[in-house]
Amino acid sequence: MSQMRHCAILSMDNLDDFECYDHLLDRPLAERGWQTHVVSWRDQNVNWDQYEVVIIRSPWDYQEDPELFISVLESIEKSQARLENPLSLVKWNIDKTYLKSLESQGIKIVPTLWRDTFHVEDLKSFFEIFNVDEIVIKPTVSANADNTFRITNENHAQPVSELEHIFKQRPLMAQPFMQSIIDEGEFSLFYFAGNYSHSILKTPQKDDFRVQEEHGGQLLAVTPENELIGCADKVNQALQPQPLYARYDFVRMGDTFAIMEVELIEPSLYFNMDATSPQRFAEAFAAWMDKNH
Repeated sequence: MSQMRHCAILSMDNLDDFECYDHLLDRPLAERGWQTHVVSWRDQNVNWDQYEVVIIRSPWDYQEDPELFISVLESIEKSQARLENPLSLVKWNIDKTYLKSLESQGIKIVPTLWRDTFHVEDLKSFFEIFNVDEIVIKPTVSANADNTFRITNENHAQPVSELEHIFKQRPLMAQPFMQSIIDEGEFSLFYFAGNYSHSILKTPQKDDFRVQEEHGGQLLAVTPENELIGCADKVNQALQPQPLYARYDFVRMGDTFAIMEVELIEPSLYFNMDATSPQRFAEAFAAWMDKNH
């Protein structure tokens, strides 16, 4: 048998509080000659040169110290290991202001207002500008729905002190609350090496709006309608360079779909929701590495 090639799966120190399915890649990657090694991004004693490739998968605490996270990725990029997704895409994707660049390319996004810091006088204006009774405010750099606020016009004074504390020196984004997330859910479409793989529909638990599993969200494997596939393809084609893996989160908006988030850093790829998706990823990865070797 030919010698195994080594692939680091970049993770966090402890995944006990999270749902992670990357172990489902171990066998299909091994069948294609790749030995996987789970490595914490916070481990300062790693010699990245011992790996041929490092795949960013589940460092779900990076938003606590994004500067350190980027510096670790820079170290990997300087090593002999190939970083996937590449650093240029990570830097573009780490701040949700990337939505502005997608919008400038004609891609429909959820209406968004951007602010460098929070000012209490802005809060009332958000409702007026969007002409809605409910909004969502969140950091432009965040993960796992951390520091995400759903605020009604009626109770908008209630979270002011907390908003002032969190966003005193931190950029934020405000959006109208999308009722379709409650009524229908949020669609996630997964692409490997530029090709569509599978989709799921995520719905929040009762009296919540967060669709993540860790917050009680429910998952359903779905076949996306043509309009949704077309929207995802358009986003996929807009990315340069092309990512090894991507997750595109959409919400229905009128007769089309609006992109909620482009996930190129550490998205769960929900290999548990499609039995053949780990094989598809392994095939795409092996071909990707052979092409870029």
